[in-house]
This record gives sequence, structure tokens and C-alpha cells, in this order.
Amino acid sequence: VFDIPALRIEVTAHRAEIKVCPRCGQASKGAFPSGVTQSTQYGSGVKTWASYFTHQHFIPLERTAQLFEELLGHRISEAMVLKAGEELDRRVAPSTEAIKEQLHSSEVLHLDESGVRVVGKLHWLHVTSTDRLTHYGVHGKRGQEAMDAIGILEDFPGRAVHDHWKPYFHYACDHALCNAHHLRELHYIEKQYQQPWASQMAQLLRSIKKAVEETKGMADHLPASQIETFERKYDELLVAGFAVNPDPPPRPLAGSPKKRGRPKRTPPLNLLIRLQDFKPQVLAFMVDFRVPFDNNQAER
Repeated sequence: VFDIPALRIEVTAHRAEIKVCPRCGQASKGAFPSGVTQSTQYGSGVKTWASYFTHQHFIPLERTAQLFEELLGHRISEAMVLKAGEELDRRVAPSTEAIKEQLHSSEVLHLDESGVRVVGKLHWLHVTSTDRLTHYGVHGKRGQEAMDAIGILEDFPGRAVHDHWKPYFHYACDHALCNAHHLRELHYIEKQYQQPWASQMAQLLRSIKKAVEETKGMADHLPASQIETFERKYDELLVAGFAVNPDPPPRPLAGSPKKRGRPKRTPPLNLLIRLQDFKPQVLAFMVDFRVPFDNNQAER
């Protein structure tokens, strides 16, 4: 029978004796153990549990206090849980900086950002990761201001994998685009606009991915002839796509000022322009086996 013994909060009283020298009258007080600084306080075990529940498992403050009361027979305050989190943040600061340094030195980084509520307001959770390292940064902005404040991408010498969020291109590193996003967009265009080039482009990207997977372990790159064939097919499908999605002509200057300029481009045309202008970034996984097909590392 494997079981868990009943757990209860353990209270330890520390008493410092005061001795007075019978000859000189000097009073000497015993030293308390390291970390014992208050007349009443919680120990590292309670703080560790509280921080673990809230930061690793995302359990709300009130429910964390409830867990302590029901499992340990002692209810802690929500303020204590917050204070434990703040102490944890200070203690892990050196590790956080070490992670940032290692990420900055990595060959390939995965990047993403997701909305998160902070005191009722929209903020952004920026993730920078590899398969072994992860850094999270919360900031009120989504773009370059936040990325500069986090401080990993500045002068980053490797390749950044992302979903084409434009502020990433401010940084002079190499880039690679997430093809999982492209497959979703191509599927939408195929279903919504009934354009064959979209399904053919999706199939081409999958075929390249399969070829790369079959070659890994036996070689560090595809044969030049195979790369040339894939690129030629890629360009042919772009031509076919542009043929059915011409760029709309500018509106005439006469009339209302609100109607001047170029009409809004359609989703198929916008994707075609991206696939054309960022072809090296879309196909980076084909020529550099260190680059993944998608950005799922950061998405997860």
C-alpha cells in the first residue's frame, strides 16, 4: 500500500538565551538561525508550496489558500502567497539572467507573444525558447519596445523563428517563418476562395518537410537538384496564384478623399505577397536543417 501520511503545519519556536558575564557585566545574546528574522513567520517550505501552486500550476490565490487549509489544517493569507512569489522572483533572478544569456547565444530561437491580463489590463506574455530553455517576459506592449526591454534579441547572431509579427524584423538576425501558420491560411483560402494553387502550395510544403525528415541523419542538407526542383515548383505556384489574384488598381483621384488610394487587398493576395517577398524565410527549414518547419516550440 503506497500512501501519503497526514501532513500538518509544523511550528518551531526559537529562543535566544541572553547571558551576562559575571565579571564585566557584558550581555551576550544567542544568534537565531539564518532566515529567522521575524517574531512570527513562514518557513521556506510553505513559501515553496505557495509559489509552486501559483506559478507552476496557475492555481489562483484564493484556491491556493484553500489547499493549505484543507490539506495542512492551516489557512495562509493571499498576501503571503503574493509575497512568496515576489521573494521567488528575486531568488531566481541570477538563473533568469543566465537563461537569457544562453538564449542569446543559441543558434535558433522560437518567439511568440500572447495576451494576458495584468490588474485587469491587457499585457503581453513574450516567450523566447529553445527545446531546453524558456524565458517569459510580461510587458504592457507587444512590439519592439517590449522586446528591447526583455533584452534577448538585441544583437542576436542566430536565427529567429516566428509567425511574421513585423516588429521581429527590426532585428538584424536571420529569420524563419512558421509554416504551420501558412498551412492554416492556405487551407482557409482553398475552402473559402476555391483556388487550387493554395492546396498545391500546402502539399508542396508538406513534401519538402517529408524530404527533410527523410534526409536528416544521413546528410546535413538536401541535394542541390532537389532544392532547385522544390524552388521551381514554389515559384510556379506563386505565378498561378497571382494570375487569379491580381493587385487591384488604385482608385481614381476624383471623388471622396476616403475612397482614394489602393483598395484593400484580399487574403489570398496578401499571403501570396508574403510567400514571394519572404521566400528565403519560408523555406529556411529546407536549406538549414537546424531550422524547424514550424514555430510550435514557442506556441506550446
